Amino acid sequence: MKKVILLLMFFAMLTALPTLQSNAQTQQDTVSATVPDDIQFTEVGSEQDKAANSEIKDSVSKDTTTAVKDTKVQKTPEAKDSLWGIFIAGLIGGFIAFFLPCIYPMVPLTISFFTKRAETKGKGIRGAIIYGLSIIIIYVALGFIITLIFGAGALNELATDGIFNIFIFAVLLIFGISFLGAFEITLPSSFVNKIDSKSDSRGLGGIFFMAATLAVVSFSCTGPVIGSVLVAVSSTGDYLAPVVAMFGFSLSLALIFTVFAIFPSWLTSLPKSGGWLNSVKVVLGFLEIGLALKFLSTADLAYHWGILDREVFIAVWIVIAFILGFYLLGKIKFSHDSDIPYVSIPRLFLGGAAFTFAFYLIPGLFGAPLKAVSALVPPLSTQDFVIGQESSSAAPAVNHAKRKYADFLHIPHNIDGFFDYEEALAYAKEVKKPLFLDFTGHGCVNCREMEARVWSDPRVLKKLKEDYIVVSLYTDDKTDLPENEQFESVILGSKDSPAKVNTVGKKFKHLQAERFNTISQPYYVLLGTDEKELVSPPIGVEFDIEKYLQYLDKGLSEFAKKQTNE
Repeated sequence: MKKVILLLMFFAMLTALPTLQSNAQTQQDTVSATVPDDIQFTEVGSEQDKAANSEIKDSVSKDTTTAVKDTKVQKTPEAKDSLWGIFIAGLIGGFIAFFLPCIYPMVPLTISFFTKRAETKGKGIRGAIIYGLSIIIIYVALGFIITLIFGAGALNELATDGIFNIFIFAVLLIFGISFLGAFEITLPSSFVNKIDSKSDSRGLGGIFFMAATLAVVSFSCTGPVIGSVLVAVSSTGDYLAPVVAMFGFSLSLALIFTVFAIFPSWLTSLPKSGGWLNSVKVVLGFLEIGLALKFLSTADLAYHWGILDREVFIAVWIVIAFILGFYLLGKIKFSHDSDIPYVSIPRLFLGGAAFTFAFYLIPGLFGAPLKAVSALVPPLSTQDFVIGQESSSAAPAVNHAKRKYADFLHIPHNIDGFFDYEEALAYAKEVKKPLFLDFTGHGCVNCREMEARVWSDPRVLKKLKEDYIVVSLYTDDKTDLPENEQFESVILGSKDSPAKVNTVGKKFKHLQAERFNTISQPYYVLLGTDEKELVSPPIGVEFDIEKYLQYLDKGLSEFAKKQTNE
């Protein structure tokens, strides 16, 4: 039984942390804005001449004084679906927390609390249910407080903020190191004792404070898990995300304790506490450290610092995977670990899985696509050395001047595209090809997944390279705009407090919100040279390659009809 639980738990941890990040990014990728109908599309950032820039400023200034409705944030159907993902991630996090040394040994003590004070079995069951509900109330209140402090809009802006991502990187790193046994994160003892003293009282209050005691006493273990859940979902921009995550986390804990309180005889089926609980903490610590790198990478990409390129990121993950494998096989031991007289079958298989993952990553150091983790690692464009790069990058020669933002932005698969809407539109008119607008972001996990799984298909890639003019518009890039291109946006702010558009990312976020009534990424729009949509509505995440090809083919067909009519 113990071995089965350990095996299931480890794979749950392997699944949970990437899921948190994926769901968090999915939620960020699918937040949309309802934009007032009376605001017309403004061509921003044009380099035609200074007069054009002056007209843009005048137009935007006029917009800020016009009575318009405030921008509202709504959830698309995809966003609602991703809330289920966040809930499931929180649920998994709760089950993981149950097997940590600060909670697992408390199960018999908690169950005995109900059996001793209950006069009848019915009262015992009622007390157990109230105890479970109290756990849910405590943790959901924490998620609600997070929402009140930051708010949905602020959380969305924090998603790619450099300082915020570095802070989260540091927090997760500290949590991971604490799980390795370097130190414990605990609440003040006076606070813990005060809460514990109230749990002895009779009635509902005593049961509630018993649940509160569980929360504060187990904080050294649950704190890092809760922190991982919250930092992953706090950047979604959805005001429900922290609450939903904490509901899932608390529900799993509440169900476990409530079920065992109702059926105390089931406790005999649980494995006894022991050194294996410390192993759970250590494994989780390594996973948290690996996850922390994703937040540092997001900031690094958005600000173009170049401190965590793809090969460096992968190398760190390889080292972590190897250390984890040796630890599971008993070759590495920490101070709080028990002696391992032999390697159990679950440890052998889990250690083998860690080594397999490490060897899978090694080709990535030389440019292998690593499709299984392509959404989490930095893009291939940040890698210094790629085997066969010279031959593979020999794209058809195109005579054109240096393209705007091409010195720090890149399109995968050697697609010869643009990074500025106006520039791409002018070129599309010149060569009489339709536009493929790729609203993307450095921190967009689904964007990287689409590029690795869908764009890499030879049929899709051929159409993007030959039939369309691709323009990748990074809506989270932090590169400053020249002062004469900066303006204020009612769309991204409000009538009373317009947002300052002073970066490349905000410039294209404004364009996307104003023209297409959304700020979601990825978002793919097919436009004719008359700037009208060829296929409506545009699409976002679509991993079905056949459907993606149909979308591209329909755009080409509509463009050909327009050309014929002209």
